Amino acid sequence: MPAKSAAAGQMGEAKPDSEYIDNASGQAGPAEEYAYLEDTLEERALVRKIDRRLLPMLWVMYIFNYIDRTNIGNAKTGGMQADLKLTSSDYSLVLSIFFIGCMSIGVKGVNSFGGMVGWRFCLGLVEAGFFPGVMLLMSCWYKPAELSKRVAMFYTASLVSGAFGGLLAGGIITGLEGVGGTRGWKWLFIIEGLITVVLAVIAFFVLPGMFSFGGEERSLLMAPFIDYPSTTKWLSEKEKKLALIRIAAGNISAEEEIILSHKEAFLASVKDLRTWGFLLLYNLITCAGTISYFFPTLMTSLGYTGNKAQFAFVISVITGVSADRTRMKAVHTFGACVLGVISFVICVTVSNNTVRYVFICFGGAGIWTATPIFLSWMITMFDGREKRAVSIALVNGFGNLASVYGSFLWPSTDAPMYHIGFGVTTALLGTAAGVTALLKWAYGDKGVMRS
Repeated sequence: MPAKSAAAGQMGEAKPDSEYIDNASGQAGPAEEYAYLEDTLEERALVRKIDRRLLPMLWVMYIFNYIDRTNIGNAKTGGMQADLKLTSSDYSLVLSIFFIGCMSIGVKGVNSFGGMVGWRFCLGLVEAGFFPGVMLLMSCWYKPAELSKRVAMFYTASLVSGAFGGLLAGGIITGLEGVGGTRGWKWLFIIEGLITVVLAVIAFFVLPGMFSFGGEERSLLMAPFIDYPSTTKWLSEKEKKLALIRIAAGNISAEEEIILSHKEAFLASVKDLRTWGFLLLYNLITCAGTISYFFPTLMTSLGYTGNKAQFAFVISVITGVSADRTRMKAVHTFGACVLGVISFVICVTVSNNTVRYVFICFGGAGIWTATPIFLSWMITMFDGREKRAVSIALVNGFGNLASVYGSFLWPSTDAPMYHIGFGVTTALLGTAAGVTALLKWAYGDKGVMRS
């Protein structure tokens, strides 16, 4: 790279500590006037600072976001099913209605099946924007080759929430049963909902969310999209310039980027075949992932009570690091889907409980690895903040609809082999692997190559 070589000569070393080298005067100026040198000491320090600010808060928020959607299983065993007289189909509907809406205080007055369905729908409406919002936020702060391991680490919160949420639920349901004339399973929703609200207030002040809009700073509630780091108060001016130029490296400059209106961004997104290809792939992976809501039931039917979170955690993080280093996100997504296919084929054809237990864990790890790697690939494949925001929302929203019908794949009447669930899940992951290969062939890993 000519600019890099010239800069190295001026500095007297192969890789200077500073990211910023003015091509003309050597003085500070707009970010686009600087030549970008990748992986300097200054950039590494900045990335660590961004990590400390974003990742811990997002990780904790996702733990309780996931607990909010999955604590329905703990409530079921804590007396909710008997109190509300839910059949197996009723429970599946209560479970799936969340994803159509995709408030905890109102649950105290829930005394019927219809009330629970309505409450879960409202919960889905409130929480629907969290995950696509996080993906958009991360895409504005990290280069494509940095995203896989961070999305994988973020996604492990869903695995940790399974173990942590179970312990918390047990303490609440048992300890608060009958307090204030309220059943323990209702207290579960109330307390965990309040924790989520408190975390949201803290996150408002911790996470970057201020805009420079018409000369004024406005909160996320008053502006449509997450800004780049240019208005962040916890970065110095030099760090802001570095944060901007490293994201823009290999892409069009800020002046050249066309700002789209909401309507223009929506039309640009729906006209792009990539949107529908990634939407289909996410729908397939998400539908396969509904097995997670039935893991306690599957483990019990096999005579096991162990938790698979640590196992899946390790595989997911290692694969995320590998995807970033090799810059082959599509290949890693494909491999994770194939792992799931092989594992669930064994589960549906073998009757030995120990073997089935082991490969249920491997199959689950494949799904929970494919999801974050896919997301880190998908969010880099759309140019422009406005179009990317709409595309992420469409992929996430329509993709999650798979959880509506996926919740009906595991009826209790199919126990203990669950041929329907394992068979359909195998077909879903096999199709997902095929779609991944097609998208890779058609579009490559363009997002990764940009930086």
